[in-house]
Amino acid sequence: MLNFITQIKNAGWNIDLWGNSVFEYIVAIGVFVVFLIAFKVFQVIILKRLKKISENTSTDIDDILIEAVQSLKPPFYYFISLYLILPFLTIKMSVLGVIKGLLLILIVYQVIKSVLILVDYIFNKLANKKGNDGGVKMAYSYLGTFTKILIWAFGLLTILSNLGVDVTTLVAGLGIGGVAFAFALKGILGDLFASFVIFFDKPFLLGDNIQVGDVRGEVIRIGIKTTRIKSSQGEEIVMSNESLTSGKVHNYRKLEERKITFSFGVTYETPLEKLKQISGWIEGIISSKEDVRFDRAHFNRFDDSALNFDIVYYMETDDYKKYMDIQQEINFQILEKFEKEGIEMAYPTQVLYQK
Repeated sequence: MLNFITQIKNAGWNIDLWGNSVFEYIVAIGVFVVFLIAFKVFQVIILKRLKKISENTSTDIDDILIEAVQSLKPPFYYFISLYLILPFLTIKMSVLGVIKGLLLILIVYQVIKSVLILVDYIFNKLANKKGNDGGVKMAYSYLGTFTKILIWAFGLLTILSNLGVDVTTLVAGLGIGGVAFAFALKGILGDLFASFVIFFDKPFLLGDNIQVGDVRGEVIRIGIKTTRIKSSQGEEIVMSNESLTSGKVHNYRKLEERKITFSFGVTYETPLEKLKQISGWIEGIISSKEDVRFDRAHFNRFDDSALNFDIVYYMETDDYKKYMDIQQEINFQILEKFEKEGIEMAYPTQVLYQK
C-alpha cells in the first residue's frame, strides 16, 4: 500500500495547487467522505435504535434529547467534516480564521437550537400541569420567551468574545443603557412583574369577586399590564397590576361564611321588662332564617339618645344578594315586632328640662 501511494506521488500527483498537492487534496476529500459517512451512520442507524428504545421508557426526557440531536441538519455535518480535514491541508491563516469563525457561529447556533427544544419542553410541561388556568399558562409562555431571549443574547456574546470583540465594554454599555431603559419603563416593568405575581401567587382568579379600596367587582380579565374588574353597577374598571399587588385585596371567593354585624338603638322610654326581651326576640327572628347561624344579641351601651343593641350572626353562604335579602327580612321583622310591642327606635334627639 505504501509503495502504491509512493508511486502515485512520484507519478506527478504532487503538483502544487494553492499550497497543496493533488495527492493531499485527494486524501482530504477521502477523509471528508469518511467523516460524512460516520455522521450519517450515527444519525440514521444509532439514533434510530435509540429512538426505538426510548419509546419503551416511561419518561419523555430521552425523547427530547433525541429530538435535540435530530435538529442537527446535514449542513452542520458538512461543515464539521470540512473543519476536520483542515490538518491535512495547508491553509492561509486569514482563510483559516474565517472558517473557524463560521464554524463557531454554526456550533453556537446548533447548540442554542437544541437548548431551546429543552426550554420549550420544560415550560410546556409546567404550563400544562393539572390545575393550571389560562393565566398561569400565559405566564409560563412569557417566561419561556424571556428565557429564549436570554439564551440568544448569551450565544451572541459568546460568538463576539471568541471573535476578539471586547464584550466587557459592550456589556458595560448595555448595562448603563439597560438601567436607563428600565428607569424609563419603570411603570410598565412594575406592572409586568406584578402580573407574574398574580399568575403564580394567585391572590385572585378569573371570575373571583374582589374588593380593592373602594373598588369591588368580578375579575373578568388579567393582562400583562392591567386587570379588568366588572363592578356591581356594571361598568368596567381597569386597574394596574402593580396597584393590585401592592394594596390590600379582599377576595370573597374563599368566603365560606359571612359574618354580619349590625346595631340599632331604642329610646330611653322603653320599659325595662321589654328591654330585657329584645335580645330573645332578635335571636328568634334571625334563627328562623335558612343558611343563617345566630351568634349573639346584646344591650351593649348607653348612647346619648339611645339604648344601643349589638347583633352578630353568620351567613353560611358567600352569595351577597342572598345576604342582602335575608338582612332586609330581618330588618322588616324587627320593625314589625317593635311596632307591635310599642317600642320606638331611637334617633338623635335632645330633651331640654326647665325647672
